[in-house]
Amino acid sequence: MKPDAPILEVRGVTKRFPGGVVALDKVDIEIRAGEIHAILGENGAGKTTLMNILFGVLQPDEGEIYIHGKKVRFRSPLDAMNMGIGMVHQLRKLIPAHTVLENIILGHPKTGKILNLKKAREEVESLCKRYGFNLDLDARVWQLSAGEQQVVEIVRALYRGARILILDEPTSVLTPLEIEALLKSMKAMAKEEIATIPFVTHKLPEVFAVSDRVTILRRGKVVKKIETREATIKALAEYMVGREVLFKLDKPQVKIGDEILRVENLSAMSDKGVLALKGVSFSIREGEIFGIAGISGNGQQELAEVIAGLRKPVSGKVIFQGRDITHLSVLERMKIGIGYIPPERLGVGAIGAFSLADNILMSIYFDPEFSTKGFLNYKKIRDYAKKIVSEFEIVAPSIDTKAAHLSGGNLQRLILGRIIPRTSKLLIANSPTVGLDVAATEAVRSRLLACKKEGMGILFISEDLDEVLEVSDKIAPIYEGRFVKILPAEEARKEEVGAMMAGAIPGGS
Repeated sequence: MKPDAPILEVRGVTKRFPGGVVALDKVDIEIRAGEIHAILGENGAGKTTLMNILFGVLQPDEGEIYIHGKKVRFRSPLDAMNMGIGMVHQLRKLIPAHTVLENIILGHPKTGKILNLKKAREEVESLCKRYGFNLDLDARVWQLSAGEQQVVEIVRALYRGARILILDEPTSVLTPLEIEALLKSMKAMAKEEIATIPFVTHKLPEVFAVSDRVTILRRGKVVKKIETREATIKALAEYMVGREVLFKLDKPQVKIGDEILRVENLSAMSDKGVLALKGVSFSIREGEIFGIAGISGNGQQELAEVIAGLRKPVSGKVIFQGRDITHLSVLERMKIGIGYIPPERLGVGAIGAFSLADNILMSIYFDPEFSTKGFLNYKKIRDYAKKIVSEFEIVAPSIDTKAAHLSGGNLQRLILGRIIPRTSKLLIANSPTVGLDVAATEAVRSRLLACKKEGMGILFISEDLDEVLEVSDKIAPIYEGRFVKILPAEEARKEEVGAMMAGAIPGGS
């Protein structure tokens, strides 16, 4: 085999699913040893299906896969791992109660019948040193941040001998410092001729920071292969979506009005019975977007749920337009103009087994316009549902389509259409763009800015620091249940806010 021959080749791979859905259509990709080859595409472009085929979770209906020029067939992930392919999933596949070292070596053939823990530790420490990973091997996985857990997954794959590493949305839940460290480690792996394949939906700047080549999928087909140095973010987004995408949306010039929400010394417990929110105080005014930047698990979820009425506080008050609503129900808050967009689209934001019409009904059933003396007016409800589907550009065969059958972007549009028209004063948007592609992200941000223009106050929570900086008027980095500082947007610097998200104290360390 020639020195520059691909380490991995995908030739003419096609995958069909029931109902006539063609997830992949004659896909060709070549991966070289030591390169970082990004695979881009919207939600539904076929990236997940391709990942699962490369890792042996799915088998292609047509086409062939070659490793080092030899045709292979993966009947399971174990086959793929034995051929030198590792995969780091977006949803972690770790055992929280076990240590980092135990998770890395668990199930590895080299452990044998008698485990030499000292030797295993030395090998793992050597791997970490070689690629610049900083891990406490004796820590329990549940004690680690999202970024540290991702490193554990990467080291585990390398320990198993992976020479081709598949990364699913590798920077989606990382802080800026963690992203910088990951990209540095990916470059170190490339020098050792380990090929890395990051699959990316929306974080395009990282593609330019680290990748050598890019392959773009759209609706199951390869639409472009390009050297990264020859591309631009704008061009890649257009190939992904098939039209121009607006990355930076201008915030509307809105006169900030009266105070809508005031939170006083609010504390709340997590589902694990631990104090997660610790004495938070702030206010939101009409036409103002108050952005909370933080890594998942630092109290922002509990804060959003307390304000929405889904969680009882331990102490403190929630004041809405001068009225204490700390103990009002969710329904009572909805009736006075408070809306909540949750991070869990199915189960909390929408019910998958319900139709679009029935999901929309959940926000209007109590309105006299749609019900009289307990009897629902289904004609008005269906007419209203059709209006929402049209206005929010929800792509679905009909309003009788089940919500579970929608793509991520269309499901989020359904939730926005269910909540925003019934919200008049305060919108709580908790991670509204997480996991969405560039086009769906653009649509969600546009809706939030339109709400701002209409004078609504918005509590905006996101783990994407760039997004918080772009849309917010005030920014509050949150760490371990407390706001590190509240900054006007014009004074917020990305590096400083990112450090605060990781616990750095302004003026300290």
